[in-house]
Amino acid sequence: MYGVAERIYACFRQAEHFTLKEAYATQEDTPRESVRARIYENLGIRFERIAKGLYKTKDGAASCIVIEGDGRDLSMIADASIDCIFTDHPWLDIKSNRGGNRFFSRYDCFQYTSDDFKEKARVLKDGCFLVEVLPAENESNYEYLYAIKQYAKQNGFEYYAKVAWKKGAFVSNTGRKSKNTQDIMIFSKGPARKLRIDKKQTAKNGILTYMRGTNGMLPTMFDVPPVNPRNKIHQSELPVALCESIISFVTLTGEIILDTFAGSGAVGEAALNLCRNAILIENAKNSVIKICNRLRSILAFEPCFEAES
Repeated sequence: MYGVAERIYACFRQAEHFTLKEAYATQEDTPRESVRARIYENLGIRFERIAKGLYKTKDGAASCIVIEGDGRDLSMIADASIDCIFTDHPWLDIKSNRGGNRFFSRYDCFQYTSDDFKEKARVLKDGCFLVEVLPAENESNYEYLYAIKQYAKQNGFEYYAKVAWKKGAFVSNTGRKSKNTQDIMIFSKGPARKLRIDKKQTAKNGILTYMRGTNGMLPTMFDVPPVNPRNKIHQSELPVALCESIISFVTLTGEIILDTFAGSGAVGEAALNLCRNAILIENAKNSVIKICNRLRSILAFEPCFEAES
């Protein structure tokens, strides 16, 4: 799922220029004021104005930094410098990790503490979103999932929503019930930022008006198949399509996304595909090298070390 700005960019990337009228025609299901707003918001990022009502696309906006290090240590990142944190930490939950499409047989798993959320709150901008990919609740993890919500609340986060990730037709028949979901838990740092267009007030007042919340109503679920095991480069690799869909709801073009446990680098690939910037932290050097190789073919990015061949 691509945002309005990305769809406009894709339509006119090869064109010498385009007009607002032409942009409206490519986005017939989107209100004109929304199309216009997305172009204006991305001037200097994805688009340039060359004359009244005449625009062209702009290349070279998105980048990705890959850091080999501990994702729980964010001391190298400045206060209030991140527009979104999107991560899938290696949960210490043997029953949830076993029998599904992730299995951490040789990975340092852990459970969050309040200090982890204190650091997330420090680097995240006010109103911006924290996205945590978590296991579906079961008899072994329900207390930990509750603790995560409490840690977030203690450090200034507000619970925004939980959306299930349904893994297509994949079903794991282990444990007490068949499993084919994980949860996407979304928090905001304080009251959520205003990303959603208030269509009622916009129509009433004739002025583009936004309301607090994600860029559109979140779906009842994200129905995306898991990565085929034959194509995986990491034990818990997220599908790029899932990451793209989530990123489109919680960020705007040109913003910075932080993934503190990058794994396969799927969040970074999705960010670059959607013209967002990304900072990826991963502690396993072998995975860092794979991430660098993965992203090298998409756009220019900046590794923090000399990648081995």
